[in-house]
Amino acid sequence: MALERSEQGLSGKLLNDLPDTSPLLQPGISELRRRAEVDRGQNWPMPLTNAFLLRFLRARDFDLDLAWKLMKNYHKWREECPEITADLRPRTILGLLNSGYHGVLRSRDPTGSRVLIYRIAYWDPKVFTAYDVFRVSLITSELIVKEVDTQRNGIKAIFDLEGWHFSHAFQITPSVSKKIAAVLTDSFPLKVRGIHLINEPIIFHTVFSLIKPFLTEKIKQRFGKDQCDLQLPVNWI
Repeated sequence: MALERSEQGLSGKLLNDLPDTSPLLQPGISELRRRAEVDRGQNWPMPLTNAFLLRFLRARDFDLDLAWKLMKNYHKWREECPEITADLRPRTILGLLNSGYHGVLRSRDPTGSRVLIYRIAYWDPKVFTAYDVFRVSLITSELIVKEVDTQRNGIKAIFDLEGWHFSHAFQITPSVSKKIAAVLTDSFPLKVRGIHLINEPIIFHTVFSLIKPFLTEKIKQRFGKDQCDLQLPVNWI
């Protein structure tokens, strides 16, 4: 059920651009909160504040049914993946954070998207598991999803695969692949605008083939494979 756009004369895009305090957003917020409160089987991980609910509404352009589905998937994913979600304090993966593996560019791209960088060469699979790597990404996502501009304009991710070895590939089991795909598709309230793979070795194809079946066609279309070398900036947030 789309928000009563006929009465408001506003598309999802225009609703997305409104400030959090706009009275035009209140019907959608109230209805999403009502659904969450009625569903007593859910133990929501965060209070049902306007700010929390707006993440899901903006992620689905104020389509209430899609926002509600996303919200339930988000909660289900967190409950089913305690090895990743149980402890989201940075100190649990401080070494990986300090290694330079992951960062967020200070400046947004021309479309307003946040740009996330992942450098595989800085992930030592003998020290950090795939779940540790996943946890780093989730911590970042939980931080930037609080930004209204990021809710509106989404994210783009660049994976620098230089240094990818079999020891990395062995970490990406079918179970891990399915969890990665769930977050990319319909389990986290961020719009994934693009995923770019650079310095891609041939052996990475096998891992990607494990993840690909779990992805929606829309997300598959977001993948770009850039064969040129890029000089990645280091001005992280």
